Amino acid sequence: MLKRFVPQRPAPPIREEPRIPVPDENNHFASREEALPKPTIIDNRNPKPNPMADHGGKDILSSDVEIKGSIKFQKELLIDGKVEGDINSEGILTVGENAEIRGEIKTKSITVYGKVHGNITVAERCELKSKCVLQGDLKAARLVIEEGATFIGKSEVTTGAVSAKAAPRPEVVRSSEPIKAAFGARA
Repeated sequence: MLKRFVPQRPAPPIREEPRIPVPDENNHFASREEALPKPTIIDNRNPKPNPMADHGGKDILSSDVEIKGSIKFQKELLIDGKVEGDINSEGILTVGENAEIRGEIKTKSITVYGKVHGNITVAERCELKSKCVLQGDLKAARLVIEEGATFIGKSEVTTGAVSAKAAPRPEVVRSSEPIKAAFGARA
C-alpha cells in the first residue's frame, strides 16, 4: 500500500508593526529595545486567592473581630469572631468554628460550628454540627444535631404553619326538633 505525500501549505508570514522610538526626559532617543513597552504576562494557572472575592455573597465577620452590641443583617452572615449581644435577622446565620456568641439569636436559619451561650429561635432550620457547643434553649421548625455536638438546654420543635392563636373550637349545633324525635321515640 502506497501512501501519498500531500505537501502542507506554509503559514502566512507574520507582519511586524513598525516601532517608533520614544524620547526620554532629556529628549534623547533610547535604543529600540528600551523604547518598547514591556509585555504584561498574566498567569491564570495559580491566581492569588482574594479572601473577599470567594465568599459567595455572604457577609463575613472574621475570627479577629469582636463586637459588643446587637447585630441585624438581611441575607447571609458568617460569624467567626466574638459577639456579645443579640442577633436578629430574617436571613441565614452561620456560626463558625472560632466563633463565640453570648446573646439571644433570632433568625430564619442557623448552622452552628462554634460556641453559643444564649437562646436560639429559628423560623426554619437549625443545624448543630459535631464540634459545636450550645448552652441555652432552642426553638426551631426543623432541628438537626450531629453526633458529638454539645447541647445544654431545652429544645422545642415547632411547626411553621401553627400561628400563635389557638385553633377555634367547633360550635355546637342544636336541632330545633325535640330530642325524642332524633332517637325515633314515639310522642
